[in-house]
Amino acid sequence: MAKANVQYLGTGRRKSSVARVILTNGKGVFVINGRTFEDYIPSAATRLDVTQPLVLTETEGKFDINVNVYGGGLTGQAGAIRHGITRALMESNPDLRPALKLAGLVTRDPRSKERKKYGLKKARKASQFSKR
Repeated sequence: MAKANVQYLGTGRRKSSVARVILTNGKGVFVINGRTFEDYIPSAATRLDVTQPLVLTETEGKFDINVNVYGGGLTGQAGAIRHGITRALMESNPDLRPALKLAGLVTRDPRSKERKKYGLKKARKASQFSKR
């Protein structure tokens, strides 16, 4: 039997965002940086993306989720939260891993911003070439 005070931790990362996720047994309260889930992430599409691991494992409403996220923008933070929830769910029940892995939620997205090179305006953008 699961105890009421058990916490499952998961750290998620995406681009330059880091999310620390704490899952506790509860009624489905979702708090991000002290704000409600709907208040912090206004876009419905992004909210669906964040809750994907919970929907996939049919654990919506079974855990209270408390998230501390920093760095990057909203999309990067949403991806970090999703990754953190996935890791915390795997800690709570290792049997969920195959389903989450099949959906591609376990792997951290390695894509990040490419560094700027000298002589260029951005990472790859150069000034217009002039023949004469």
